[in-house]
Amino acid sequence: MSKITEEIIYHGRILDLAREVHSMPDNRESSFEIIHHPGGAAALPILEDGRLLLIRQFRPAIQDYIYEIPAGRLEIGETPASCVERELQEEIGYRPGHLESLGYVYSSVGFCNEKIHLFIATDLQQTQTAHEPDEFIEPLVVTLDDALEMISAGTITDAKTQIALLRYALLSKEKS
Repeated sequence: MSKITEEIIYHGRILDLAREVHSMPDNRESSFEIIHHPGGAAALPILEDGRLLLIRQFRPAIQDYIYEIPAGRLEIGETPASCVERELQEEIGYRPGHLESLGYVYSSVGFCNEKIHLFIATDLQQTQTAHEPDEFIEPLVVTLDDALEMISAGTITDAKTQIALLRYALLSKEKS
């Protein structure tokens, strides 16, 4: 169960594509095309009144808008917490006073090693947004019940957002 060879087929700004040969648990050798990604961090912002701040963002990969939590790619040497602090300020104009880990998820293990760290962000202090030139983002304030209904109705289809909301709902239920 180890990597035998690796050939970088494409080296890009946000990911690399590699052709890899691995030794499998039964000692067979298998070839894979794997996307190497530096990972990311995402946070569910909780406003002082308990409502949640989601975003509606245009995503060119799917040619549509998607409801999600603020997230971003880890920069070299950046911790998941500092990444999510940066993204919250850039995307929604808030600086978190407190971050609580919700663990992590792998985005798509069939072909990608991207690991996304999830957080709850509270004690938010308003700042200015700083959207990237290629971003189109609109804020959406909802209750937890509304967000869970949006998952159930198929309105929230983003995996990291679904997992963060469901983990937060479970935590909220445990605390009450």
